[in-house]
Amino acid sequence: MSLDLKNESDVKQYLENLGIEYRFGCYSEKKPEVCHLLGDYLEGIKKDFDKAAKVYRSNCDDYGFAKSCLKYGNYSFLGKGRASDKGDPVKAFRYYEKGCELNDPDACLHSGLLLVSKSIPKDMKRDVPKAFEYLKKACSMNNANACFYLSGMHISGVLRDEFNTAKVKEELEQKEKAAPGKSGSSLPAGAYVVERDMHKAFEFAYKACELRNMYACANLSQMYANGDGTAKDEKKAEKYKQMAMEMQDEIKKQQQLNFQQGLNAS
Repeated sequence: MSLDLKNESDVKQYLENLGIEYRFGCYSEKKPEVCHLLGDYLEGIKKDFDKAAKVYRSNCDDYGFAKSCLKYGNYSFLGKGRASDKGDPVKAFRYYEKGCELNDPDACLHSGLLLVSKSIPKDMKRDVPKAFEYLKKACSMNNANACFYLSGMHISGVLRDEFNTAKVKEELEQKEKAAPGKSGSSLPAGAYVVERDMHKAFEFAYKACELRNMYACANLSQMYANGDGTAKDEKKAEKYKQMAMEMQDEIKKQQQLNFQQGLNAS
């Protein structure tokens, strides 16, 4: 029997059957991938975030399903589905980190971003070297955002906390104006957690752009135009500028389409 999407009772029955199928696959057959689908079903169809959170957490803790660790980490960070009374970044990090260890690229990205954040909770220690490794792992698994962040870290460099002061930054800016590209050499060895390195910045930006990160393509265009980390190449600078603009247009068209769909739905 074919499904008539215009028939409300048919659709309702189909969704109910889908829920039964997912519950059986998760609770009786104990299939982690089906448990994750059950969580998505409870979240997206039933809008029962409390139950969805429990399924995601159990699937992460009991079966080590990476995507469920990521989802429960998101719930914990946002305070969704009673994963926490309010947003709990510390709890979220535990699940992001577990998801990363299980090779989920988005979990590695979130682990890295939390550890590098300057607004990190007091009961978490900012750890840029560890964050850098998580971001590298995410990038190696083709996470475009992680590659873009890594590029940015190499463009500016990341100073150790004792050197990361307004006074030091002002001195570096003045020296950079006087001798572009050489301001970092005035700092003692080991001042940077992540060294300024335009060649590496270029490599990460190139990969992020290939993975269709619009901002990375824009940066890549500037690098080719200025000869930063690569040889100057006006044709390639224009090529990647156009790529970034095309991606921007695609995003605008999609946003407009979504808006129109919202109008039609009402």
